[in-house]
Amino acid sequence: MQKDAFDLQLFLPYLLNQAAEASSLGFARIYKERYGLLRTEWRVLFHLGLYGRMTARDIGAMASIHKTKISRAVQRLEARRYLKRARDDKDRRKEHLELTAKGREVYADLYNEARSYEARLLRNMAAEDVTTLRRLLTALGG
Repeated sequence: MQKDAFDLQLFLPYLLNQAAEASSLGFARIYKERYGLLRTEWRVLFHLGLYGRMTARDIGAMASIHKTKISRAVQRLEARRYLKRARDDKDRRKEHLELTAKGREVYADLYNEARSYEARLLRNMAAEDVTTLRRLLTALGG
């Protein structure tokens, strides 16, 4: 085996992936155990909770989720009565999605859990480090 200066453990994409997995798994347990949601479902739910009425295309663009995954998530959320669809009056190909009262309750509960979970993740970091981390991750994301 050839040795060179490349260290996988310090390779930025590897480190980012490890951090993303470690940080998201704990929260995934919460929304999965409590509501049986999958990752894409909670992301769709949160977009609708945060931004209100949206189309699946809008959610896909904002969240960088493929349209087939969004379509499946919407079907599952609708089956649980967490969201409702309404055809656009001007463009019948378009559907507007919004949370139902039940969906808003789930969103509110998970929103509070998300804030608590994030606080626990960051509790050992200095405020300026959190600010720097957010700035750097935002720069890398786009």
